[in-house]
Amino acid sequence: MAAGFGTRMRPLTLSVPKPLVEINSRTLLDYILDHLNASGVRDVVVNAHYLADKICAYASARADMNVGVSVEDEILDTGGGLFKVIDQFDGEPFIVINGDSFWVNSAHDFQSDLITNMSDAWDDEEMDILIALQPVSSMELTQGVGDYFIESDGRARRALDKNGTHMFTSVRINHPRIFDGAPSGAFSYLQLLDQAQQAGRLYAYEHKGDWHHISTPEDLNRVEEALF
Repeated sequence: MAAGFGTRMRPLTLSVPKPLVEINSRTLLDYILDHLNASGVRDVVVNAHYLADKICAYASARADMNVGVSVEDEILDTGGGLFKVIDQFDGEPFIVINGDSFWVNSAHDFQSDLITNMSDAWDDEEMDILIALQPVSSMELTQGVGDYFIESDGRARRALDKNGTHMFTSVRINHPRIFDGAPSGAFSYLQLLDQAQQAGRLYAYEHKGDWHHISTPEDLNRVEEALF
């Protein structure tokens, strides 16, 4: 998901979309695709609107994966952007990641690859959405927000007052059926999360490594100084 304007990241996003902002001389999108590539993903679709030509140029230059671009003439929000490309997934579950995500797999557990472990945890019969959640208590470099609780049965429950134990990382696996009856045009993915929760089909995966909520240049600097 790379179509947004990245206004909180200005002035860095005056010349590039937020996913192409760099940490340690590599873009946020590079790190995301590296994670996907390492877990065996080869086909990726990136949506684009703001400075879409920059995303298209990046996708063309990424030689180790098949990276397509869905250009949105009008921004379609977090739900509409996915619905626009739903036919490309052939009715199969698919991974979605926001283009500003930055995470590190656990240094203490070599079996902790987030994408691989989520794929292993996916249950096509029980789940409509599986979301990766980060414990707020582990977020020291950037501000954590308590988006969700994890119930004892593994389901996720949204904390409407933001006092939950975990933050939504944006990394998730979706079954295409969540888009049955979805509206055309722009709409928020949040309503799909809430619908899945109400149906008892929204589950959580707790990330064992570190995930950083990079919203501002200050967040970016803190993460870069700490990790590189």
